[in-house]
Order: sequence, then C-alpha cells, then structure tokens
Amino acid sequence: MANSLTLPVPSVRTEKDRKQPRMWNVVLLDDQHHTYDYVIEMSQRLFGHTLEVAVKVAKTVDKDGRAVCMTTHREHAELKVEQVHHFGADPRIADCRGAMNAILEPAEMGGDDDDQR
Repeated sequence: MANSLTLPVPSVRTEKDRKQPRMWNVVLLDDQHHTYDYVIEMSQRLFGHTLEVAVKVAKTVDKDGRAVCMTTHREHAELKVEQVHHFGADPRIADCRGAMNAILEPAEMGGDDDDQR
C-alpha cells in the first residue's frame, strides 16, 4: 500500500485582502495672529505646496478657521504637526508669540487636499 501525502494548498492574499493603514489629516487652525504670507511660506516649506495651493490653504484657514494641509499615514502626519508647532513666530507681526497650531484628525475617504495634488 502506497503512502500518499496531502499537502495544504497555500493561501494567496490579493491586494483587496491587505489592510491599508488608516489615513490622517494634518489640520492647520486659524488663530488670527499670523499673516497670509506666513501661512503661504509655511505651506510651501513644510508641505511642498505650490504657490497656488499655499494661497488656497491660507484663504481656507482664514475663511473656515481650519484647513487640511495634508492627508497621510499617522507617523508622517505627526511629524508634520510637530513641524508646524516648531515653525516659529511670524516675523511680520511684532507681538506674535509663536507658531500656528495644527492637529491630527482621522481622514474619511480621501482628504480635502486631494484636489491640491
């Protein structure tokens, strides 16, 4: 009598099976103590925005009190929030006491900045 060996069939994971990391929004908050030029410069330097996108961020934060600057994975978003907090005071305003504030929030499907890229 011959011994037969049954080997298990390896499972194959498809792209759909892989769990994607949760995305996070980096949200810039308005505080009325920074100029448009400050926000534009910070957006370009920290987020790599074009002048057009940086102006849009400045207008949005002024109009709505907040603007999503980037949607990314958590570690990168945390780094960007830290960079905003350490960007420094606005040299154009004599009594400016420090950098703007930014927060993280879980992103829904996509982000406000999808059309900016």
